Amino acid sequence: MKNLQKIVIPVSLGVLGILLFNSCSVGIPKGATAVTNFNSEKYLGTWYEIARFDYKFEKNMNNVTATYSLNPNGSIRVDNKGYDYVKKEWKESIGEARFVKDKTEARLKVSFFKPIWSGYNVIDIDENYQYALVAGNSLKYLWILSRTPDIPESIKQRFLEKAKKIGYNTDQLIWVEHNK
Repeated sequence: MKNLQKIVIPVSLGVLGILLFNSCSVGIPKGATAVTNFNSEKYLGTWYEIARFDYKFEKNMNNVTATYSLNPNGSIRVDNKGYDYVKKEWKESIGEARFVKDKTEARLKVSFFKPIWSGYNVIDIDENYQYALVAGNSLKYLWILSRTPDIPESIKQRFLEKAKKIGYNTDQLIWVEHNK
C-alpha cells in the first residue's frame, strides 16, 4: 500500500499541475496581434456583446454586457452580466484582468476563478473606442463588442474579415440579442 501511495500521490500532483498550467493559457492565436498604443482608460466602461462563439459559461445568454473599471491596485475589474433566457434569470460574474506585459499593448489575462487565467486580447478597435474585436488564447474564443447594442455593417465586416484571416470560423458566431 505504501509503495502505491509513493507512486499515486506524485503522479496525481503532476497531472493536477499540468492541468492547472494548461488552464492558465494567456496566449494569443497565431496570426493575431494585440492592439498597440492601447489606451486602457478609454477602454473602461460598458460594452455590449454583439457576437461570440457558443461557450458553456454563456450558454443561453442574451443582453450580455461587460463593464470594465479600475481597481485600486491597478488591475481591471470585469463585471459580466447577461440574461439566461431558458432559466429566465440574470447572471453576473465578477473577475479581474491584468496586463500581460505593458499597458500600451492590449494583451490581458482575465480570471473569474483564481488561480485560473485566460487570454483576453483586443486585436482590433476603432479610433474612438466604440467597437472592439477580442480574441482569447485560441481560435475557440472570439467576441465582437460595441458601446451600443448595435454595430455598423462596415465595422462588422471589418472584424469578420480580420477574424477569418486569422483562422476563426465566423459562421459559428452567435449574434447576441439585446432588448432595447
